[in-house]
Amino acid sequence: MPLSVVFILLLLAVVVPPSTAEIKSLVISDDARPMILFEKFGFTHTGHVTVSISSVSVVSTSSDPNPEASRLGFFLLSEESLLQVLLEIQQNPRFCVLDSHYVTHLFTFRDLSPPPNSRFNQSYPVTSPNEYSLFFANCVPETKVSMAVRTEMYNKDPNGSKDYLPAGSTQLPTLYSFFFLCYVAFLGFWSYTCWTNKQTVHRIHLLMAGLLLIKSLNLICAAEDKHYVKITGTPHGWDILFYIFQFIRVVLLFTVIILIGTGWSFLKPFLQEKEKNVLIIVIPLQVLANIASIVIGETGPFIKDWVTWNQVFLLVDIICCCAIIFPIVWSIRSLRETSKTDGKAARNLSKLTLFRQFYIVVIGYLYFTRIVVFALKTIAAYKYQWVSFAAEEIVSLVFYVIMFHMFRPEEKNEYFAVDDDEEEAAALALRDEEFEL
Repeated sequence: MPLSVVFILLLLAVVVPPSTAEIKSLVISDDARPMILFEKFGFTHTGHVTVSISSVSVVSTSSDPNPEASRLGFFLLSEESLLQVLLEIQQNPRFCVLDSHYVTHLFTFRDLSPPPNSRFNQSYPVTSPNEYSLFFANCVPETKVSMAVRTEMYNKDPNGSKDYLPAGSTQLPTLYSFFFLCYVAFLGFWSYTCWTNKQTVHRIHLLMAGLLLIKSLNLICAAEDKHYVKITGTPHGWDILFYIFQFIRVVLLFTVIILIGTGWSFLKPFLQEKEKNVLIIVIPLQVLANIASIVIGETGPFIKDWVTWNQVFLLVDIICCCAIIFPIVWSIRSLRETSKTDGKAARNLSKLTLFRQFYIVVIGYLYFTRIVVFALKTIAAYKYQWVSFAAEEIVSLVFYVIMFHMFRPEEKNEYFAVDDDEEEAAALALRDEEFEL
């Protein structure tokens, strides 16, 4: 079996997240890949998987026009069995995974109804609770397969109803609803703060209020999306609203961080050319990142370019995360230069303290949501995948609270309070190198 199979199996263990919409219909056309990964799902002891295929066509380009039907088929593979299968392939590159004792066989093309209407439809109980991946294997070289595939995966609740969310994600509708209420309360408090401090409200504060509103709408759409998937297997259009608000939220979040980092609105009424360039770079990149996110979320690893879209999303996200740091660094350096000439040491010291702390908070937020959350998703047992989502939402809420507290509209904001008696001490502090990055 080709080394590409080894790669896709490794990809299974590291990259592929559990599926979200558990009733899926797709078409495979003239596909010669030796293995196709459809989706991953966490089953309980009441789990079921249904696979329906129709319009099956097998075309061989080799000298054998009638490939052996038993060498093409579907199977389930758990992560515990992954290494064993990899060892079998390494020991014998021509080994067919359908012959492995470590996979759960479903059916082969030998079980199809006679042509021309070759089809198959069968439901299988999953008696051993675990996280499984559904694969199609083509062990016949130089053979292309075309077929329409419909998959349905679910666990049964004690009352007999079907739960189409994986075992580790069934808590997500409640989780997202809870955080939706948190952000609604947060938005109400922020609106009250802005209303009671009208004299010091700047445009950035209104933009921050818009960010809270969009975040709230994004969460309620996520909750409804997961709720309908849980009970029906499909999102009923809520996924479209979710992606729309997710796109607006991410663009708005990066924009707010960049504008706060530049001091726009509350320190200066304009943006410098280099700061505008950061926005010009980040916003189109976020459009690309969201397109990649939609392709990743709405298709799956069965499409040939799925890995490429993952790489695009990762690369663009890294570039954007690096780009939003520059305006904060520029502001810190600008304040250091200004402090040497304007004679307002205490005020500049307060501003430097603020931006240095904001720099640390942004770095911490990006590190946790990009690296720690990914690590949690990788190491957590399949039944506790919801923990990584909860951790990400908790850290995001903490980040929002800290950022909004730092730059709240308040006449006597502690960061901008000036005490003439501390002018001399502040000047000494500014001569120190503690604010160098």
